[in-house]
Amino acid sequence: MKLRPLTGAITALVTPFKDQQVAFGDLKKLVEAQIKAGINGLVPVGTTGESPTLDHEEHLEVIKAVVNYARGRVPVIAGTGSNSTREAIELTTLAHEVGADAMLLVAPYYNKPSQEGLYRHFEAIADVTDRPIILYSIPGRCGIEISVGVVERLARKFPHVRWIKEAGGSVERVDLLKQAMGKDITVLSGDDSLTLPFMAVGAEGVISVASNLLPKEITQLTQLALQDEFVRAGKLHRKLFPVFKALFLEPNPVPVKFAMVRAGIISSAEVRQPLSPITAPNEEALIAALTAMGK
Repeated sequence: MKLRPLTGAITALVTPFKDQQVAFGDLKKLVEAQIKAGINGLVPVGTTGESPTLDHEEHLEVIKAVVNYARGRVPVIAGTGSNSTREAIELTTLAHEVGADAMLLVAPYYNKPSQEGLYRHFEAIADVTDRPIILYSIPGRCGIEISVGVVERLARKFPHVRWIKEAGGSVERVDLLKQAMGKDITVLSGDDSLTLPFMAVGAEGVISVASNLLPKEITQLTQLALQDEFVRAGKLHRKLFPVFKALFLEPNPVPVKFAMVRAGIISSAEVRQPLSPITAPNEEALIAALTAMGK
């Protein structure tokens, strides 16, 4: 499989539901809209895709469906992480078999392994695929951070482990990764509101929640930054910033699903418990932010 750049605007896809079942018709419509808008890649069954509440069969079905819908037009990066190394190996192997172009692997959550444990976890998974692995460091959800040293060790051993999604909220951390590894690491923002600051110090794009709703705008933002057009990118960032913040007034993907229904992109804002529908005050705030930017 020829490797394509995993940079620019990559959408962390929502998983649409209807009557608590995966709404594959809506998912297909969403994939088509994303590709038509010029998005650079798609991530099914990440956190935004509510992977914690999908069973294994659904998890694989969603990956397979997105691969089929995309038809090779953009890279599909399957979320295959787990806090169980054995489970992550199984999901990664299955995603490889159904044609995912790359894998997104979150740090193990809840059991909080040591940095050596983290290294061995990712090492074991990297051994079962030769496709790109994007490490996913999100200490706010996992309780641990993937250290720069672990990233360096993995990249030295595995040429297909040269990407990381950074969702720790630190510009300095992006700088540290780039100072240590330079072109040997591709950093992707995990927070829409920090995409531009991260790219200013060397990140190469974003795995975005907002691009479910605003694929053209997020693609434009990352392309401007990649072309060093930071004045124009800054103006666009400031226009989008209130929406970025409003989309996280409640746990992801509750607000973005509501906004996508409002925009006619999907037909239902359903989420699975323990998530719950958006509250009236936050609904009003989100609508106000969208209206202010003409959406």
